[in-house]
Amino acid sequence: MARALIDDILLFLLPFAAFGVWLVLRQRSPLRWIHWSDQAARLAIAGAALVILSFVAVALTSERHRDGFVPTHLENGRVVPGQFR
Repeated sequence: MARALIDDILLFLLPFAAFGVWLVLRQRSPLRWIHWSDQAARLAIAGAALVILSFVAVALTSERHRDGFVPTHLENGRVVPGQFR
């Protein structure tokens, strides 16, 4: 779960990092707020869009289980773990 959360945070921060690199290439200081103030909302929207697109991509490409889930149950006095069949 922590890995998924970290992946989403990194995807959200990707536009900010790209903009910081662009500022450095343009020979402007990425540490001054004046360069970020006009772009902050756009960068946040772009980061949120990347996270949403990653959710959609995972939903479209994840493995599908066509059979139902059989919950944990007792069989001949033994516990049989739940599984997809």
